Amino acid sequence: MTPSPYLNSQEAADILRISIRTLERMRVEGSGPRYLKAGQGTRARVLYRQADLDDWLKARTYRSTSEYIPTP
Repeated sequence: MTPSPYLNSQEAADILRISIRTLERMRVEGSGPRYLKAGQGTRARVLYRQADLDDWLKARTYRSTSEYIPTP
């Protein structure tokens, strides 16, 4: 069986080393990685692509603490 190219919320949280609740909160706030909704409605399954997680992390890469400017 071929592994899915899509990750569920728990798999994405594990890769990012954050809790699933933190990932959910970031999704509500719009501060987390891009995601997909598989299906219609509010109960549709949330999926992530590895490339989107990588892009999100890459955008948060710094060389020193002086580069980091937190957003309000």
